[in-house]
Amino acid sequence: MSPHQNHEFQQWWKKQRQFLDQSDDALLTVEIRSPSTPDTTVDKGHTRSARQLSWLWLLKFQQLASSLAWFTNALFYLLRTANRRIASSDSPSDSSSSRLYRIIRVFLILVILLLCFELVAYFKGWHFSPPSVESAEAMVERVYATWLEIRANYLAPPLQSLTNVCIVLFLIQSVDRVVLVLGCFWIKVRNLKPVAAEYGNVDGESVEDYPMVLVQIPMCNEREVYQQSIAAVCIQDWPKERMLIQVLDDSDELDVQLLIKAEVQKWQQRGVHILYRHRLIRTGYKAGNLKSAMSCDYVKDYEFVAIFDADFQPAPDFLKKTIPYFKGNDDLALVQTRWAFVNKDENLLTRLQNVNLSFHFEVEQQVNGVFINFFGFNGTAGVWRTKALEECGGWMERTTVEDMDIAVRAHLCGWKFIYLNDVKCLCELPESYEAYKKQQHRWHSGPMQLFRLCFLDILRSKVSLGKKANLIFLFFLLRKLILPFYSFTLFCIILPLTMFLPEAQLPAWVVCYVPGIMSILNILPAPRSFPFIVPYLLFENTMSVTKFNAMISGLFRFGSSYEWIVTKKLGRSSEADLVAFAEKESDSLVETSSLHRSSSDSGLNELNKLENKKAVKKRRNRLYRKELALALILLTASVRSLLSAHGIHFYFLLFQGISFLVVGLDLIGEQVS
Repeated sequence: MSPHQNHEFQQWWKKQRQFLDQSDDALLTVEIRSPSTPDTTVDKGHTRSARQLSWLWLLKFQQLASSLAWFTNALFYLLRTANRRIASSDSPSDSSSSRLYRIIRVFLILVILLLCFELVAYFKGWHFSPPSVESAEAMVERVYATWLEIRANYLAPPLQSLTNVCIVLFLIQSVDRVVLVLGCFWIKVRNLKPVAAEYGNVDGESVEDYPMVLVQIPMCNEREVYQQSIAAVCIQDWPKERMLIQVLDDSDELDVQLLIKAEVQKWQQRGVHILYRHRLIRTGYKAGNLKSAMSCDYVKDYEFVAIFDADFQPAPDFLKKTIPYFKGNDDLALVQTRWAFVNKDENLLTRLQNVNLSFHFEVEQQVNGVFINFFGFNGTAGVWRTKALEECGGWMERTTVEDMDIAVRAHLCGWKFIYLNDVKCLCELPESYEAYKKQQHRWHSGPMQLFRLCFLDILRSKVSLGKKANLIFLFFLLRKLILPFYSFTLFCIILPLTMFLPEAQLPAWVVCYVPGIMSILNILPAPRSFPFIVPYLLFENTMSVTKFNAMISGLFRFGSSYEWIVTKKLGRSSEADLVAFAEKESDSLVETSSLHRSSSDSGLNELNKLENKKAVKKRRNRLYRKELALALILLTASVRSLLSAHGIHFYFLLFQGISFLVVGLDLIGEQVS
């Protein structure tokens, strides 16, 4: 080390020694100084600490302000996004339900206010020793005592009366369900099935012995499924000269029209008798489309009409399994087959739909078909006698359930129906809640429209009194009107109210035991779905608000009850196997021409371009305000139930509220991209 550096080090070390000596002296002075003597050293340290503390708090305040600003921006963004996803709704049920939503919103505000009032009473101990108006001292206590008298004398009695009415309706509907299940068991035990004649199995039978069949495929913008439905119909094991296929395209998208037309031309060049029809004026939706097709002059040459929606794929032997039932049964108008679903295990929503529809076909349709020869036509996967369609007036555009309309009119004319539970036709279930909700709205508003229109016709008809009673009381009132009414009123309105008006009682067996038994009966036709019995029960109650709103819209002729929204399909099926089979069958019939190759290739190229464009579009979650409002109502009522220690009622309200919340946030069904 140089002398200069050594000198600087010595100077620095002396300063440090002086500082340490002063510190020791100051510390020693503090220890022996009396408490009354001021300590300047400590004050100086305290002043230094306060300054640092003020800077620290200022820094924390800045962090809090920035966090608050971020939270405010995030909240505004969330509210703006929620408002956009609610306001941009194109669902008919959403556009027509403003009245119902306003009522639910008022009910929600009332329930929240009552909960706040009950919380105050709970912490004051008034739940255990209710005060009276005479003994009340404080103003709040007097108000609560007055409220107790009002709810006991004026509010609880009418609520209890409404509860009793809904319980009676619930029990009647449950008895109807049990009778249907017993009828289904009887059919299984006795092996009751319709008997059919045979076509094509007798040696030497000529082609002329086969009846003329017209096959209709109505569709509208069915980009995803048009190929597989057309191919499935074109490969039917039926003499081609005895069958004509009508592709009834109501698409308003030009590119979809071109694709369907190219597909029809492809099968025409393979020797299939198939025609493409497009209406310029699309009135009457599906009913108008079918009515227009039946007005063609050549239709009178065909004895039977088979109808398939665009997502249905009948097996090649479909006509051979259905047409024979008409032979020898001149009073038979309709042969309806069962639906089978290619995507029933796709997600929770499709599994729950499969439970419902399995019960509908296995129990309701089969029992009604065997014992009274009448049921509602499902609109597809069925074969009609042309004479029956003409005799009952043909397709009418007056409702959104044209299938049920024509079935009721044919029944009133004395025609009979047959249901085939063993013949299945593949189709697709809606995978998103939005599509399913639109479908259910149409299915539950249409019957009420029809009931208003045909009530007098039923009374004036010449059918027996028993058939009239079955149509009015069972087919329409009990299964189409009473079921959605009591389901929504009992479990979404009355049950939460009984938590705040405990003088009105809703028994536990109504809340839990009977619905559980009914759910078990509903799930019997789909035994693989037993693990989903609890979600099924909760989801059915959740869907009651949509069905109730649709029923009210159809009954009182609100505008949305006449809207028709095509149920969106995703094309989930075994179309690869179907097209491969079609290629094999067609190659044995005709030689593929260059014109066919060019037209089909151009169609496929166009489809690929459109699919690439469609892939860019992403689906976003929707928010359903009625479901969210009801979720808050049920969860609020569950808190009130917890205060009163209602075991079963609390758990039901809690899980039902969570179910409404999941559906309201669109977290069920098709996953978001």
